[in-house]
Amino acid sequence: MPERARSYRRWCVSLLLVSVVVRLAWGLLTPNGMNLVDLHVYVDGSAALLSGELYDFTYSRDTPDFPLPFTYPPFAALVFLPLHYLPFGLLGILWLLLTIAALFWVIRIALELLVGPAARGAHWTSVALVWTAIGVWVEPIRTTLDYGQINVFLVLAVMVAARSSRWWLSGGLVGIVAGIKLTPAITGVYFLARRRWREAFFSAVAFCATVVVSSVLLGEQARTYFTSMFGDADRIGPVGSVWNQSLRGALSRLVGRDVETGPLWIAAVGVCALLAFAAWRSLGPDDRLGTLVIVQLFGLLVSPISWVHHWVWVVPMLLWLVYGPLADRLGTRVVAACWAVVTLVGVPWVLSTFQNSIWDIDRPTPLAWLGAVNVVGVLAVYLWMIIAPRWGSRDLTTALPAHRSCEPDPDLLR
Repeated sequence: MPERARSYRRWCVSLLLVSVVVRLAWGLLTPNGMNLVDLHVYVDGSAALLSGELYDFTYSRDTPDFPLPFTYPPFAALVFLPLHYLPFGLLGILWLLLTIAALFWVIRIALELLVGPAARGAHWTSVALVWTAIGVWVEPIRTTLDYGQINVFLVLAVMVAARSSRWWLSGGLVGIVAGIKLTPAITGVYFLARRRWREAFFSAVAFCATVVVSSVLLGEQARTYFTSMFGDADRIGPVGSVWNQSLRGALSRLVGRDVETGPLWIAAVGVCALLAFAAWRSLGPDDRLGTLVIVQLFGLLVSPISWVHHWVWVVPMLLWLVYGPLADRLGTRVVAACWAVVTLVGVPWVLSTFQNSIWDIDRPTPLAWLGAVNVVGVLAVYLWMIIAPRWGSRDLTTALPAHRSCEPDPDLLR
């Protein structure tokens, strides 16, 4: 490696180390910096299953206005249970560091889906280091770290599944992580879009296996979840809160009441589905990352609750915009820049300061429209994907490297 390249790599590593140290200091030295309320729910909630009180548990020490229940499938409690035996302070630091490491691999794999094996080289590894250093501070990652959430690990599992050529690994990973938290289940649509039929089928089998295992081991606690709590958005949190950036949340704030899953929501989902389909059809046939981003963004839109920390998929989306087949278009740069500003500033966080209560839905119209920022941003990405290929002569079927027509690469995270 030339000296200049080595110097650049050292600079990138140093930037990431500084970012991590500052983030650790922020957590350890500021009030409430290591509250990690969702990690407390994982740890303390899973321990409650030992007394048969898993879905009666709430955590309220740091969230008195909304005691946090254990809202995850029962299989998640089995996965989280071993965490209960670690000192929480140590676990919190390890969780933060492992989340940042997982973010690096999310970025690394996303780049590999775009540029192929070259992403394992020195240049693209340095690019991944810089993106990780910056990514720590975008709102979805920042809030994930603040709360001790699991989102980045889930996204990494899905990225590995998309990259893998082994049907059993891809399907199994998606099914298992959907058994931990339901949101990754939308990846089954990605498998169908890529005509990976075995992966789609096996992901459903793996998810069903998590249901069976939890039902056998937890009995009534598992049945309680699947018979009375599955799909109950009200138990997860206030739908109208600006922190909820789903389609239902945005529409509810605009009309001043919870639209639930009524006609307005159904019509909006139909429009978004048509736009997502048209965006997918506009992609080149080998654009795996573009397809994955479209599907995951659609999942965030149609979920009843999509907290800002669920929007980790913004990072792979930005990578697609910056390095993908439309990267040389001015419109792409504008869309990417707008998303970067929104996520670095944290528009929902700013708007939350104008919200008297997280349960308050009715608010001034300008604030309601600003509170739809992520929904509008996704629609802008879809529309640009549809329009951009028709505005120029560039052929998206040849815009990506030639090797992309081959099967996915082997699974080792080299």
